[in-house]
Amino acid sequence: MQHYYNILFEYISLIIDIPEHDRDQCRNTFKPLWVAKDTMLEVAGKVPLHHNFIVSGFMRKLYINDKGEEVTVDLNNGPRFFTSYYDFMRQTVSNEYLQCITDCELLRITKPDAESSAKTSITQKDYTIKLFQQIQEEDRERMDDLATLTAEQRYVKLMKNSPNIIQNVPLKYIASYLGIKPESLSRIRREIIS
Repeated sequence: MQHYYNILFEYISLIIDIPEHDRDQCRNTFKPLWVAKDTMLEVAGKVPLHHNFIVSGFMRKLYINDKGEEVTVDLNNGPRFFTSYYDFMRQTVSNEYLQCITDCELLRITKPDAESSAKTSITQKDYTIKLFQQIQEEDRERMDDLATLTAEQRYVKLMKNSPNIIQNVPLKYIASYLGIKPESLSRIRREIIS
């Protein structure tokens, strides 16, 4: 299980230096969890209880629209934090689901543990602010892309920025994430290949 924490520390270190005191706190508060493919880790209608860090594997965040269709709003693979972030922070009922697309290795922390460790952590407050800013920027960029890029441009951008997702996530989830029908994505892929 030590590799779970090593990957977490490497990821955090990309943004902020993490002192040994905070590393010890992470080891005590983040709990390792292995999750099987296709597991719904969180379901709509409940308050998210954990902030998740993907050590390895692929996950998606989705909601069910008024037509009863699944809409994928985020796709990600490790290493990365991946949660219904706003509802976790506010401890409010979420309308989102979190699904493990593949087998996943995770580290998870509860809200009470996060709050408790924040009181004595040297870097957690600064890191949380930077993480929140990063999430806001990613959400803004995604909205801009959906509004200004064609379906083909969105797919090409995803291919360039996240080739692992293209190779490991089912096309129906990628199509939903890009805001298009699976048959449209199949046509786009054929045109790009030819």
